[in-house]
Formats: sequence, C-alpha cells, structure tokens
Amino acid sequence: MKVNVDTRTFVRFWLVLIGFAVALLLIYWARTALVLLGVSLFLALALNFPVSVIARRLPGRSRALASALAYVLVVFALGVILFAVVPPIVRQSVDFAKTVPTLVQQAGSNTGPFNSLINDYGLRPQFNNAVQSLQNNVGAISATVGTNLLSGAGSVLHGLVNTLLVLIFTFFMLIEGPAWMNRLWNMYRNPERLERHKKLSRKLYGVVKGYVNGQITVAGIAAVVAAVVVFIIALITHIPPYLALTVAAIIFLFELIPMFGATIGAIIAGILLLLSNWVAAVIFVIFYVLYQQFENAVVSPRVQGKAVEISGLTVLASVTIGVTLFGVLGGLVAIPIAGIIRVLIIDRMEKNSRVREGKERKERLAKA
Repeated sequence: MKVNVDTRTFVRFWLVLIGFAVALLLIYWARTALVLLGVSLFLALALNFPVSVIARRLPGRSRALASALAYVLVVFALGVILFAVVPPIVRQSVDFAKTVPTLVQQAGSNTGPFNSLINDYGLRPQFNNAVQSLQNNVGAISATVGTNLLSGAGSVLHGLVNTLLVLIFTFFMLIEGPAWMNRLWNMYRNPERLERHKKLSRKLYGVVKGYVNGQITVAGIAAVVAAVVVFIIALITHIPPYLALTVAAIIFLFELIPMFGATIGAIIAGILLLLSNWVAAVIFVIFYVLYQQFENAVVSPRVQGKAVEISGLTVLASVTIGVTLFGVLGGLVAIPIAGIIRVLIIDRMEKNSRVREGKERKERLAKA
C-alpha cells in the first residue's frame, strides 16, 4: 500500500521531531539549573503559609519584610544545625587521627588477647611485618585523608553555593508569587474554568503543605528520640554528652529526605559515635534499626495521614526515581510531585466524566 505525503507535511514532521529533540537536549544541559528552580518552587510553596501569616500581622502587610523575617528564621535554624554538626565531627575525627599511631603501636606489641593464638599458629613474623608496613604507611594514609578532606571541602563549597542560589530564588518567588498568580487569574475569561483551576491550585498547595508539615514532624520526633538515646548511651559508655545534640541534628536533617534519609543519617551518626566508642555506635545502630521499623509502621502513617494520599509502592517508586535522576534534592521533592501528579490525573478524570455525562444527557434529551 502506497502512502502519498506532500512536502509540507514531511518537512513539518521532521521540524517538530528535531525541535522536540533539541528541547530535550536543552533540558538535559540545563538540568542542574532546572533542579535548583524546582527545589526553590517547592520551598516557596512550603514557606508561603508562614510568610502569609507573618505578613498579615505586620504593619502595612509587607510581604517582602515577612519573607525576610522567615528567611532569618530559616538561616538561623540552618546555622544552629551546622554549628551542632560540623565542629563535633571535626573534633572527633582529629581525636581519632591522634590515636591511630598509638593503636598501631599497641597492635604491634607482644601483649594482647590474640597474642597466644598468633604464636601458637606461627603467625608472629607475618603479623609483625604487617604491623611494620602499617606503621610505615601512617604518614601516607594521613596525607590521603587530608587530600580527601580538601576534596570534600570543595564539594561542601559547591553545595553551599547551590543552597545560596536556592534561597535567593525562593525569596523572589515568595515576594512575586502572589502578583504572578493574580496576573494568571486575570487572564481567564471563563468564570467556571477560573473557579475550577483555583480549586485545583488549592489542592496542589495543600499536598505540598501537608507533606512538608508531616515530614518536619516525623524528623523532629526522630531527632528527639535519637538525642535521648545517645544521652543515655553517653552515661553508660562515657562518650562526650554533646554528641547527643550532634546526632539529633544529623538525624533531623536527613529524616527530611523520605525513605532513604533515615538510613543515611543513622549511618553517619553511627560512624561519628564509632570514632569515640565502638560499643556506643553498635548500641545506637541497633536501636535505630528497631526505631525505623516503628517509625515506618506507626509514626509516619499517623503523622502524614492522608495529606498526599498515595500508596506505599508509589512512594517507593517516586523516591527511587527522584534520587536516581537528581540525587538528594530529587528524593526530597519526589513524594509531593507524585501527589501533585495524582491530583492532576484525578482532576482530569473528573472533567472527562463530567463531559461524558453532559453528552449522554444531551443525547437522552434529543431522543426524548
């Protein structure tokens, strides 16, 4: 069967195809900037409620001043978390590095619980050679650690720059957002469609606000529990009590990331405790594994409630896709985006149902 296609249709098809490919390529090249803008939009939606509350109570109802006050609170909270996390980690790492030569020297001495076992099996020469090699390489290991720390500092600086850009974008979105929404609503000429889209936007905003409030509550509960447990462990194992505040800050920060964040936070907290006392680290990790089961089965479902209204499978799939494509930031916004898509799909299905019912009603009237 021969199909005749005129030149204009052929050219138009390839132009559309090439344009679509170019658009995808541009999106790929600008993916970092788009992720930053997406996270900024998410934060702006999350902060819109407290900013609106503050603005209503200020003289003149200045939204810019309300946004500035909200930002001061956010920056202060981030500063407290960084102050609680960074200095203790550096202090524990330095203390552990100072003890490495002593540990190596003790391992090479003739006293120890495994001494008789080593001697009985004739492993003393091999053991001494291994210890001597480790002692000779302590300097090289320390240099490698220093290089890795410098590389990590560069990554932290890059993250701080991105965080600053996100905060700036979010600030302007908070200030100009209501004006842009009013301009958008003024473009409507159909009152029925205007009301339906306003209702839809309130639902979308409700998904984001409900998710943020629920996640902050879950993270806060986990942080308090972790702080109490580490403080009790400190009394038993004689580790520094200030580590309770550090672990609480780490757990709170990573618990904001759904699904995988709690595990990452527990691993980091466990490593921090391991630098001080391995018994404390083991006790904490065992406890937190058990707490995670309780959190996933009881705390999270009750706190989150029906704010997002998506199944567990959808949550897992959306977070996995978000983390795979965009890293930690993708995991942070994956669940609310899935909730937004769900609301949009339901709205579209309801609209199609209303249209279908209208057509059926007209057909029945025409037949009558």
